[in-house]
Amino acid sequence: MTAEQLRHLLRAAASITGEREFVVIGSQAILGSHPDAPRSLRKSIESDTYPLHHPEKSIEVDGAIGELSPFHQQFGYYAHGVHPETATLPLGWKNRLVKFEVGDDAGTIGLCLEPHDLAFSKLAAGREKDIAFIRELLKYRLINQGKLKRLIENEEQEDLKSNLLDSWTITLREKP
Repeated sequence: MTAEQLRHLLRAAASITGEREFVVIGSQAILGSHPDAPRSLRKSIESDTYPLHHPEKSIEVDGAIGELSPFHQQFGYYAHGVHPETATLPLGWKNRLVKFEVGDDAGTIGLCLEPHDLAFSKLAAGREKDIAFIRELLKYRLINQGKLKRLIENEEQEDLKSNLLDSWTITLREKP
């Protein structure tokens, strides 16, 4: 996905829901901080998104411009309408959201996860594709190991912290 494609999705989501502020929590949130991110970080054709003030409208987004919709078929990418609880995020993440200007007359914006918060959520998911994504963030120096480790160490839920540290250890190992 490109930054322009994300803008297109957010404009479409705004048109569908009547909302103007959307939170982007999936991998394509990297476009908020790095609109020209390396291609390896922009492989996904979906944007996990929800309206900031009315997350319940995410179902409208999913229905109109989601996977297998006419929008998806026409453009080759889509929005996955999600909920705030979809991603496991670190303390204070809302204060670090990165404003992504859509550039339309209505003032639509995306609020994208800051890269370290995005990496935290990927560690929490712990899937191989998420570990690979974090390795790419590290490879291109888009996140700092020390800063991400501090986010993990500040986690208050001990079970989650343990799982995050396990995923972090796997991430830092060489690829098999």
